[in-house]
Amino acid sequence: MQKLLFSLLLIVSGLVCGYLLQQVIRRRSDQHHLQLPRLRKFLQRLSMLGIMPISFVGALWMIPFGDMRVALLPLLGSGVILLGGVFGLLAAILLHKRGPQKSVLFCCGCFSNIGSLGGLTSFVFFGEQGFALLALYKVFEEIIYFSIGFPIARYLRSADHDLHISNRFLELFRDPFFLVATGSFLVGLCLNLSGIMRPPFYETLNNLFIPVGIFLILVSVGLSMRFSSVRSHLVEGMAVSLIKFIALPLVAGFAAYLFGLHKFQDGLPLKIALIGASMPVAFNALVAASVYDLDLDLANSIWLITTCALVVVLPWLYFLFSLF
Repeated sequence: MQKLLFSLLLIVSGLVCGYLLQQVIRRRSDQHHLQLPRLRKFLQRLSMLGIMPISFVGALWMIPFGDMRVALLPLLGSGVILLGGVFGLLAAILLHKRGPQKSVLFCCGCFSNIGSLGGLTSFVFFGEQGFALLALYKVFEEIIYFSIGFPIARYLRSADHDLHISNRFLELFRDPFFLVATGSFLVGLCLNLSGIMRPPFYETLNNLFIPVGIFLILVSVGLSMRFSSVRSHLVEGMAVSLIKFIALPLVAGFAAYLFGLHKFQDGLPLKIALIGASMPVAFNALVAASVYDLDLDLANSIWLITTCALVVVLPWLYFLFSLF
C-alpha cells in the first residue's frame, strides 16, 4: 500500500506543481508564451538526457536473461503500441470523426506514456528489476512513433500520400532523445552481457535518480495542462480510456500468458506487460496535434482524462498483482 500511495503522490504532486508553476508564470510575465515552452523543454532535457539514461544503464545492467523468453517483451510492446493505433482508428470511425479529429484519436490510441508513468509504476511496484523490464518492453517505442505514428497522423490529417518516410527516419536518427535512449539501452545491455559486476552504489543512485527524473517529467507535463475544453470531449476521452485501460491490457495479458511470461521471475514479465499496456495517452499525442494542426483541444482533453484515470488504474493494478 505504501508503494501505491507513493506512486500516486509522486504523479499528482508532479502534475500539480507543474500546473501551479504554469499559472504563476502566466500571471506574472507577459512573455509566458515563450518562457513556458523553454522551461518545459529544459526539464525534459534534464531528465531524459541527463538523469534517466544513467538509471536505464544501471537497471539493464542487472536484469537476468536466464530465460530468453524475456526477449519477447519488446515484440509484445511493439504489437500493443500498434494495436492501440488501430483501436484509435476504429473509435474514430464509430464516433464519425474525420480529418484532424480522426488523426487525434489515432495518436491517442497509439501513443502511451510508457516511459515516465510506466517506468515509475514498474519501479515503485517492483524495484529496479521491474524498471529494467519496462525499458525492455518499450525499446522500439520511439522508432514506432517516429517512423509509423507521426507519418500516419499526418496522412490522416491531409490525405497526403507523400509521407516522406526517408526524411522521417533522418529526423529520428538526429533526435537526441532517441539517440540517448537507444545508446543507454545498448550500453546497459553490453555491460549486462559482459559479466562485469555492477558497483553496489548504483542501487542507491537509482533509488534517487528514477523518482527525481520522472518527477521532473511530470512537472514539465503540468506546465502545459489545460482544463478548459475537457467537458466537451468526455465521449472521446471515455472511448480512448476503454482502449487504454481495458482492451490493450486484456490483449497484452493474454498474449503474455500464451508466451509463457508468467512462468519465470515470479511472473514479473507478465506484470510489466500489463503495466506497459495500461498507461494513459503520452504527451507525444499533443506534439503531433500541434505539429500537424490537428484538434489540439481534443488531444489535450483526452490526454488529461486518461492521465487522471490513473487514480483508479493504479489501485486496480496493485490489487490485480496481489492476486498472483
